[in-house]
Amino acid sequence: MPLNRRTFLERSAAAGAGVALTGAAVAPAEAAESTAAAAAGGRPHPQKRYAFTVMGSTDLHGNVFNWDYFTDREFDDKARNDVGLAKISTLVNQVRAAKGKENTLLIDAGDTIQGTQLSYYYAKVDPITRAGGPVHPMAVAMNKIGYDAVALGNHEFNYGIPVLRAFQEQCDFPLLGANALDAKTLRPAFAPYSMHKLRTPQGRDVKVAVLGLTNPGIAIWDKANVSGKMVFPGLEEQAAVWVPKLRSMGADVVIVSAHSGTNGTSSWGDQLPYVENAAALVAEQVPGIDAILVGHAHLEIPEYRVVNKQTGREVVLSEPLKWGQRLTVFDFEVVWEKGRWVVEKVGARVLNSNTVPEDPAVTGLLVDEHKKVVAYVNQVIGRSAAAMTTAEAPWKDEPIIDLINVVQAETVREALAGGAYADLPVLSQASCFSRTARIPAGEITIKDAAGLYPFENTLEARLLTGAQLKDYLEYSAKYYVQTAAGAPVDTSKLTNAGDTPDYNYDAVSGLTYDIDIAKPVGQRIVNLSFEGKPLDPAARFVFAVNNYRASGGGAFPHVAGAQQLWANSEEIRNTIIQWVRAKGSIDPAAFASVDWKLTRDGVPVF
Repeated sequence: MPLNRRTFLERSAAAGAGVALTGAAVAPAEAAESTAAAAAGGRPHPQKRYAFTVMGSTDLHGNVFNWDYFTDREFDDKARNDVGLAKISTLVNQVRAAKGKENTLLIDAGDTIQGTQLSYYYAKVDPITRAGGPVHPMAVAMNKIGYDAVALGNHEFNYGIPVLRAFQEQCDFPLLGANALDAKTLRPAFAPYSMHKLRTPQGRDVKVAVLGLTNPGIAIWDKANVSGKMVFPGLEEQAAVWVPKLRSMGADVVIVSAHSGTNGTSSWGDQLPYVENAAALVAEQVPGIDAILVGHAHLEIPEYRVVNKQTGREVVLSEPLKWGQRLTVFDFEVVWEKGRWVVEKVGARVLNSNTVPEDPAVTGLLVDEHKKVVAYVNQVIGRSAAAMTTAEAPWKDEPIIDLINVVQAETVREALAGGAYADLPVLSQASCFSRTARIPAGEITIKDAAGLYPFENTLEARLLTGAQLKDYLEYSAKYYVQTAAGAPVDTSKLTNAGDTPDYNYDAVSGLTYDIDIAKPVGQRIVNLSFEGKPLDPAARFVFAVNNYRASGGGAFPHVAGAQQLWANSEEIRNTIIQWVRAKGSIDPAAFASVDWKLTRDGVPVF
């Protein structure tokens, strides 16, 4: 059976010898053109120039429609942003109309198939892996829009490799990952790059290479899905291997699509020898790159210039805001010199998707899928005696976070019943993933419960000591900005110290403790007790923890190296849904407790 063009090209690229193409096949390198004067009177020919545009999105996270499935209404935030591929499509159409479609490319920097209930539904409820099953809505939309190449993000691996491969087969564009390697052969498991030819008025094609790089943290965050199957070396290391190859293949322009932020930081401590947010380092260290589309960090960076240390040339970076809120536009100008096109100028900017309507050509294709998911998330699974919200959960012990911990602790306790660790006390950690999650008084739907846990994390049980838990809590408490006793407290400035995201602040249930925010990091946990007595450093505890944290996500101390007592393949989100459904009705008064509070010199902040 003959391979289709995309499959052939990806397999060839994976073997390190092929190249995915857009347009006609790549011809051999063109002979150098004479630059001698040929016009009458000895005047030289005018210099040949060409301008083209590369558009880029990133961190779409399953957003097609401008819709929030957790609130069941159009997406909105304080900045009046809009989301979704349908909005991106309208922006893309406008750029193509202005520039000429033949003078444009469209790429993405990853995290495509996880993040909304739409993407969850087609991975888990009606999975695309089912025989004769559906086409993933993100594939439908991106094929319609006409993406040329998409880099792999770390969240592509959340549902396992079979789901990712099924999505790959449904896409009309290559999924790129030069540093996603087969664990046995150490050869690319996906196409490392794609090569695209743009036809110029002069008849000399501009050859644009797109190198895809993903995040090494996949080895930690999705260890259960990739261990023994794939490995993920650093971005700099693999860029240094591939960029010279692309230039030798005749690439006039090299663009990197990198699922990696710019600031050189990592959230995994010393567990990996690589940098998580390495895009700026790639630009600085690897010669031969003209521009980098940045992803992963969920930041808006219209244009950021980095000087390459070896060449002294500027590399232009840009990161459009997540979920389809922005579209990056790189404008290139090239000039013909010594028989090849040379980049003379690059600029970048972002377009705001809230300035345009959704493209009906995209939404019209997925109306039925959207309605199925809306019906699914509105299924009633139980009732609550009182309303609960995460609005103040980043600085107060709120019942809604207690709910997550109660579900996790009960699940682990039941799993260990009758075993060697059944008599040990079970503690649990949880984060405030969203400050807008809520459980209403009255009917609870799937969307209400799922809103507590927007990530596909699963549950584990690890064995920790009291001393290790003290270290864990001290590390978590770095989330707060140090605030002197008596100084005014502004909750809008109190949290996220050192750019720590909300999901990297853990509250631990089963212990009681104060966090003294007047003290420096590492000295904040006071009055740490278990069952009314000071915590014994040698005491052993079962710790109910999500797989992201247990695998080293956030670089919390001790937990990644702790003994694993049990692990579950079910998402915590589904465990919460099943728990509420089994209970039928829940009352916060039955499980809520104030286990921790913020203080300054012993005085509660709130």
